[in-house]
Amino acid sequence: MPDGEQLNQRQAGRDARDLPDAPDDVPDAQESDMARRRRRAQFLRELNEAKQLRDRVQPRRARAARMRQQMRMRTFRW
Repeated sequence: MPDGEQLNQRQAGRDARDLPDAPDDVPDAQESDMARRRRRAQFLRELNEAKQLRDRVQPRRARAARMRQQMRMRTFRW
């Protein structure tokens, strides 16, 4: 059955991609973790800046969003 063979090949390829590469030494893993955290912090800073810019250039939309948030908080039950 060619379909079965193709399915097995696809699964084998996917399994090989899903396996994480085992770090050979711990400092590389820590460095990559630090680099990931640095990139994430940079992304979050840029995201926050973009949201602030959007709020400044679209004050009506920002006000409506604040009102919706306040309404959600009023109706929230602890």
